[in-house]
Amino acid sequence: MPRPIPAPSRTAPQTASADTGEGSLRFAPRNLALLGGGLLAIILGYVLMGGGDIVLAPLLLVLGYAVLIPLGIIL
Repeated sequence: MPRPIPAPSRTAPQTASADTGEGSLRFAPRNLALLGGGLLAIILGYVLMGGGDIVLAPLLLVLGYAVLIPLGIIL
């Protein structure tokens, strides 16, 4: 004889609560400074690349994309 299937629960699904900090991104001033620095390095890198600088421009782009932006998200 098959077992009866229980009725679905009428309670709302549990979500991460705001006081635990799980499931949400909260950026501190340090994070925003790193993200802003990364954005500034990327913009300056593209401006220098357009001007013909083939040494400093790629370094600034790598610094922005590979170092500052990830650090701004992680930390």
